[in-house]
Amino acid sequence: MAKDLEGKVFLVTGATEGIGKAAARDFAQRGATLVLVGRSREKSERVVQELKDASGNEKIELLLGDLSNIADTRAVAEGFRAKYDRLDVLVNNAGAVFTDYKLSADGIEMTFALNHMAYFVLTTSLLDLIKKTPKARVVSTSSDAHKVSKMDLATVAKRKGKAGFGAYGDSKLANILFTRELARRLVGSSATANCMHPGYVRTGFALNIGPIATIFVKAAAALFARTPEKGAETIIWLATSDEAASYSGEYFFDRALTRTTSLARNDAAAKGLWELSEKLSG
Repeated sequence: MAKDLEGKVFLVTGATEGIGKAAARDFAQRGATLVLVGRSREKSERVVQELKDASGNEKIELLLGDLSNIADTRAVAEGFRAKYDRLDVLVNNAGAVFTDYKLSADGIEMTFALNHMAYFVLTTSLLDLIKKTPKARVVSTSSDAHKVSKMDLATVAKRKGKAGFGAYGDSKLANILFTRELARRLVGSSATANCMHPGYVRTGFALNIGPIATIFVKAAAALFARTPEKGAETIIWLATSDEAASYSGEYFFDRALTRTTSLARNDAAAKGLWELSEKLSG
C-alpha cells in the first residue's frame, strides 16, 4: 500500500474496535502519524500494538480519557497539543447507546454527553490547530438514526429522565447539526468538516443494552450487518480522498451525498445547538 499519508497527523476517537479500528488500520498502513483515544488502558494499548504489527508503522500513540467527561476530553486535547502543532485529520467516532437513563459527571444525559459533547469539546479545543493546518479535515460519525429525532434544545441535555433510542437519535442529529455549523465557522480557512452514516455494521456497538436485547442484536448482525471495513470506507474516503476535499458541511453514506431530514438542514437549529454546547461545556 502506498505511504501517501506520511507526514500527516491523524487523531481518531473510538478506534479500539469496529469502524474506528478499521479506519485507523488503513491510516496506519498508509504511513500516517496516528494518535488514538481510548478509555481502557489495557484494551487501547493492545490495539496500538496490533496496528503497529499489522502496518509496520511505529508512529502510533495513545491518549487515555473518558470522552463522556468534559474535563477528560479537554485533557486529551491538551495531551495532543503538548506534542503536535498540526492536525491534518480529526475523526470523531466514539459513541454508544444507553438504554438506562444516566447522567455524566457533568450532569448531562450520557448518550448526548458521549455522542455529541465529546465531538464538540474535542474539536473546539483543537480548532486553532485545525484552522492553521493546510487542508485539514474533521470527519464525524453520525447515523440515519437522526431521522427519528425531534430534538428540543431546551430539554436535550437532560431529556427529562429518558434515554434509549430516542436519545441516540437526538445525538446523531446533533452530529449533523454540529458539522453544519462547524463548516460555517471554518469558512476562510482551508479546513473542511463532514459527517457520515456507516450503515448497519457488525461491531461491539449496542451490546450494553441488556442480555436479552444483546442476543437479538448479535443475531441480526450475523444475518444483515456489513463488516467494520465496509462501514469504515466512507470515513477513510472523507479523511483522505481528493474528491471529498471539495465538500464541507455535508452528510454521506457509501461515499455519496445523502439526504437528511429538514431539521438536520436547519441553520438556526445548528447555531442554537452550538450555543447550547458552549454553555454546557463552560
